[in-house]
Amino acid sequence: MGKEQLVREYERVDDLERKGYHIIQDPSRFCFGMDAVLLANFAKAKEGERILDLGTGTGIIPILMEARYDCGTYIGLEIQPESAEMAQRSVRYNEIEDKVSIEVGDIKEASKQFGASTFDVITTNPPYMIGMHGIKNEFEPKAIARHEVLCNLEDIIRESAKLLKPQGRFYMVHRPFRLAEIFAMMVQYRIEPKRMRLVHPYADKEPNMVLIEGSRGGKSRLTVEKPLVVYKEQNVYTDEILEIYGKKSV
Repeated sequence: MGKEQLVREYERVDDLERKGYHIIQDPSRFCFGMDAVLLANFAKAKEGERILDLGTGTGIIPILMEARYDCGTYIGLEIQPESAEMAQRSVRYNEIEDKVSIEVGDIKEASKQFGASTFDVITTNPPYMIGMHGIKNEFEPKAIARHEVLCNLEDIIRESAKLLKPQGRFYMVHRPFRLAEIFAMMVQYRIEPKRMRLVHPYADKEPNMVLIEGSRGGKSRLTVEKPLVVYKEQNVYTDEILEIYGKKSV
């Protein structure tokens, strides 16, 4: 099957500017955002490790991480069959079936699906919003991606604690307004917060994202990294953001 046959007429193919990789997306469902790109850059993978991305959506995080580290074995778990099937086609489009696979499943049952202590690394870009405000159809793909409809923060952290090997690493991007809840939940399930980086839209604005690394069973010591600033002026990315996206500074 040729690459063009992997893409439906209503879909688009975006260049990831990493190792020649591309990703298939359906604009009517949910396209990945900067948070996923920043998480894939923040997370780390090493030779021989098994990495699981919970709620993988388009498959963007495992595909970007494989491009960045060129090591490890990646699995993306996605509850929506249509999204999972599209992510599987992106994997085939990039010819990385031996390194990345996409499976359909429920995050709440992930430890039963894969078994306890089976992963070295878990990544997740979960739904940020708690309530149902503004949702017209709770089973619409965009609602599932943005709101805690099918799983919540505790489901993700509980299952991650079961799935990770001792000292395994947990990486998540979320919103700063939920930091107290996030840290309390991580400590409750013995994923010790180890590293944090706040993301600011502009240097003089409050952060609107937070990148977190935890360690299963790790000792209590948190490193707060320097802030990551997205824009140096309106519509102009900072040099660090350009580097993360694989673009040259101007």
